[in-house]
This record gives sequence, C-alpha cells and structure tokens, in this order.
Amino acid sequence: MLDRREFVARLLAHRGELLVVTGLGTPTFDVNACGDHPLNFYIWSGMGCTAMVGLGLALARPDRRIAVITGDGDLLMGMGSLATIGVKQPGNLSVVVLDNGHYGATGMQASATAAGIDLAGTATSCRFRQVRSVSQIDETADARKMLHSGQGPIFIHARIKADDPPRVIPSRDGQAIKQRFLEASAKQL
Repeated sequence: MLDRREFVARLLAHRGELLVVTGLGTPTFDVNACGDHPLNFYIWSGMGCTAMVGLGLALARPDRRIAVITGDGDLLMGMGSLATIGVKQPGNLSVVVLDNGHYGATGMQASATAAGIDLAGTATSCRFRQVRSVSQIDETADARKMLHSGQGPIFIHARIKADDPPRVIPSRDGQAIKQRFLEASAKQL
C-alpha cells in the first residue's frame, strides 16, 4: 500500500502545465500538501462530480493535459462518469483514484472497494485506453509518465494506506479558485 502524500508528491513532481482537478476532502489536501498551484482546481462539494468536471475540461481544452485526482468514495458516487468518459474517449484525460477502501471525509466508514468492487476493472469495461493499478511507490514514475504522455483516457488506481494525515487546506473561496484557474490555464504554453 502507498503512502498517499508521497505518491501524490511524486506523481505531481515537475508537473509543468498539467491541469489538476481534485476531489473533495483528502485528495484536495494531498494535492495542496505538494504545494498550492494556480493550475489546481479544488472541488469543495458535489461528491461524485470530479471526474465529470475533468471530462468537461478535457473536452473544452483538447490542447492541455488534464489529471483528475480523487478518492474511491467520490468515484463510487459518480460511477456513471467512467462510462461517459469511455464513450467520449478524451485523449488528454487521466483519472487517478486514491483508494483507501474508506470514506475518509465522513469518518472512515468502509467503501464498496473494501468489499471487493474493482474500480480498475470497471474502467477497463468502460473502454479506458490505459488502466494501471499502483500499490508500490516505485511504480509511481510509470504512472507519472502516463499523465504527461499517455494516450487517454487513462485510469490509475492507486491503493493507498487507510490513514488520516494532517489536513493541508487550500483556499475555500470558490470564486477565487475558479478565477485563478481560468487565468492560469488560459495562458499560452
């Protein structure tokens, strides 16, 4: 099992112009712990919507690489998003799921993945072009390479420890986050 913060830090090292959409709760704290960045779009509510926000961004900006970083609970709430992504086939979209088998934001209740629901298998069934499961830190370099140059849609299933690291909370001002992201992502590469 992976340490979530180490995995996310390595995944986002030297990220360049990668646009990152984070799921509510712990994935947002993990990404922010690596360093706040104007190309991070933090989702503070709307459980289950993160992958669809990433899809909309990928379709609107086919010239940019998009990484959705979310948790198993968020993805389980929006399982239909995988089918929609599979139908649309955005070549620039990666979905990274930090799966600890728990709903971390609501008290660490077991999620369906703890009972054997296979998110990577679901992504494969939904026609993601590349599906990768990661459970060892030395596999992170390959996952990172996929984010930057792989043909999407890409699904990375990261098995992480069920722990509760300290919260590193970015701004909660939705308007400011949106404006900053729009301005930063509109700049020419």
